[in-house]
Amino acid sequence: MITVENITKSFTQNGETVVALDDVSMEVSAGAVCGVVGPSGAGKSTLARSIALLDKPDRGSIRVDGVDLLSLDGKQLRAARRQIGVVPQGDSLLRQRTAAGNVALPLEAANLSPQDRRSRVGELLDLVGLTDKATVYPDQLSGGQRQRVAVARALAAKPSVLLADEPTSALDPQTTDSVLTVLDRARSELGVTVLVVTHDMTVVRRIADDVAVLDGGRVVEHGNVVDLVSEPGSYVGSTLLPQTDQAEQLKPSVSGHDVVAEVVLVGFAAVGALLPEASNRFGIDLSILGGGLTRLGDTPVAKFRVGLTGEGSESALKWMIERDAHVRRAPAKVEVAA
Repeated sequence: MITVENITKSFTQNGETVVALDDVSMEVSAGAVCGVVGPSGAGKSTLARSIALLDKPDRGSIRVDGVDLLSLDGKQLRAARRQIGVVPQGDSLLRQRTAAGNVALPLEAANLSPQDRRSRVGELLDLVGLTDKATVYPDQLSGGQRQRVAVARALAAKPSVLLADEPTSALDPQTTDSVLTVLDRARSELGVTVLVVTHDMTVVRRIADDVAVLDGGRVVEHGNVVDLVSEPGSYVGSTLLPQTDQAEQLKPSVSGHDVVAEVVLVGFAAVGALLPEASNRFGIDLSILGGGLTRLGDTPVAKFRVGLTGEGSESALKWMIERDAHVRRAPAKVEVAA
């Protein structure tokens, strides 16, 4: 588990003080994947570097598995740092070492025996799907393969936390998917808590349990991804869910329906059956006016703009809300200018 409380970090740039993190607090549950997103300059990488103790915050506390990292020094601090694996931004592999040699680097620093090193390196290359590339040098690997080797190296010392800074930057979609699969396997097979700094919301959609949105050095949204997408006005929802038309087109007078609403449905049962069941149960015509389906991890989520026509429209809408549909209704009446 990662617990960040009231972290502040500032820098001096061109003679002026720049606040990179401003009273940031967040928590990542053990064994979860948390995406940290936000615009350029929001403080995402500074947060990751602070958790890894590569940058020391001005104030606040950082706890990993209950241990306050900022209170440690000397041998205790070095031991704590070994519990945090870091995949830095960009290509960080040593060119004179093979893939296996790069993965073995932290194990050599820990003075593991050659036999134990070979065994651990083999396990990790298998985890990232690169057993056949053990003797290949970085310049002979693709960008995605180099990133997967970097993840394997970060996992070599068996950390409890893995921090990945823009691990899919400049990768094509297929290669991105292969890197995300590795990060997901690290969580599911090794029980590692993963924090991913990214500008790519595909990363959040594909593997994140939780997400933190930073803007101007502050956390403006934080929580479970599926919960956040259902909140009206959520940045996470607006970027991850299919788009519907503008609010003006929610008005019944525009569509010709008795009721028009924006509906978010979560889970297999809701996505597959809730709308047709409402139509049949209340004897109404229900039309899909916009939106679509997506998937957040393994959870299907739909966002539709729907038009309901018939005497049972209001009752159908209420019935859907009672069954955990997230609904933003259009006004029942629309004033017409004189």
